[in-house]
Order: sequence, then structure tokens, then C-alpha cells
Amino acid sequence: MQPTDTAPGGRPRRSDATRAAILDAARERFASDGYERATIRAIARDAGIDPSMVMRYYGNKEGLFAAASEFDLRLPDLAAVPREEAGAVLVGHFLERWEEDGALTALLRVGVTNPAGAERMRAVFQEQVAPAVAAVCPDPDRAGVRAALVASQILGMAVSRYVLRFPPAAGMPRAEAVAWLAPTVQRYLTAGSP
Repeated sequence: MQPTDTAPGGRPRRSDATRAAILDAARERFASDGYERATIRAIARDAGIDPSMVMRYYGNKEGLFAAASEFDLRLPDLAAVPREEAGAVLVGHFLERWEEDGALTALLRVGVTNPAGAERMRAVFQEQVAPAVAAVCPDPDRAGVRAALVASQILGMAVSRYVLRFPPAAGMPRAEAVAWLAPTVQRYLTAGSP
């Protein structure tokens, strides 16, 4: 039997519920299969709908990926925390977000293998991370450099911990990971320029 745009019990599903089901399925599929191997058919099957509904709402795989990778990092206002705690707050926030939202892992996996994924990651970095770093860095002209250094630390841990699942990194308690990374991120955020 072919999936349709119906909810359990045969009732028609509302378009917002259908969109949410598609995006949830797409995030899961992109995270598990990567961009290249994820298919519209598999995503539609996971969402319990006909593939034509995916196309109706998102046009194509690229459009679906763009929508599935739209998210708010919900970055803390670093200017509102004690300056000496900014690194620990930011690292802790990212680790928590990665652990609660598979979309970040999906975006990371796709970002290292696909130009569209890399572009989406660059946009998230530019729109969300760079302004958060600029709010606390002592030299605004170098905020982009500092944000890139912060990203290198956080993304490096994310790849090790959530994608490659290196045993020491994957099994490390979050508080220990924060303790290791926070001093370096703190230096990138607030130390004087070299």
C-alpha cells in the first residue's frame, strides 16, 4: 500500500503536520544516510506519505535539504555572562545542542561531503556564530578570525564525538569535554590578539 497524506485513522493530515513529518524524516535520513544516499522516496516512506507530497512542499532534494537544515542554534548572549565564563558557556551550549538535535549531526555530515551542505554550514556560521563571538571579542575587526577558531574547536569535537564516535571523545562526560575545550575557546573569544 502506498503512503498517503493521511494521519493515523485515515483522516487527512494538515499541511503543517505533513511538513513537520517530512522535515523530521528528512533530518533523520540525512543524518543516517548523508545527502548523496538519502532519497525522496525513503524520506517519504519514513514520513508515511507519498513522494509527490515531498516534491509538492519542497520542490526537490536540494530544497528539502535547505529546509531540513534550517535551525536556530539558540546561542546564549555571551555579553550577558561573566566574561571569564564565556568559553565554558559556549562549549557547554554546543555540546548540549548536538546531543539534543540530530539535525546538527546531519548538517555536519553533509557539510563535509556536499557543496550544498557546506554552504548551509557557512551560512549558519556567518548568521549566528560570528555575531555571537563579535559581542564579546576585544577587537571587532578580528571577530571573524576568532569565530573561525571557535568553530574549529567545536566542530572538531563534534566530528570526533558525534560523527566518528572516537571512544575517548564519544564516552567523555559532557562536563569533562567542556573543561578541556573551554580554556581554548575562552582564549579565542577574549584574549588579546597575538
